[in-house]
Amino acid sequence: MTPPPGPVSVIGPGGPYHDRRLRQEEHVDVRIGVKNSPREIEVSLAQDTDTDAVREHIDASVADGGMLWFTDRRGRQYGVPVDKIAWVEIDASPVSRRIGFGG
Repeated sequence: MTPPPGPVSVIGPGGPYHDRRLRQEEHVDVRIGVKNSPREIEVSLAQDTDTDAVREHIDASVADGGMLWFTDRRGRQYGVPVDKIAWVEIDASPVSRRIGFGG
């Protein structure tokens, strides 16, 4: 039996190790640039996350001031003061796992 093409995951809809079938995985990643910092914060959100809802959440948090909070796929929470945010990138694409060198 040959596996399906592309990246695969053993995480089913019921959580890790619930569904052993192989399937292509799509993530929603949010990258946040922090002012006066050379590093960025990257948060991998749940697979069923709506990118438009993420954008609205970011807009509302920036308008209100205070903190921008995210909860990642594993349940960890990240908070960034909105006055320290330089930029935000939302990426919803299939996971690509590259092997070796090259671009």
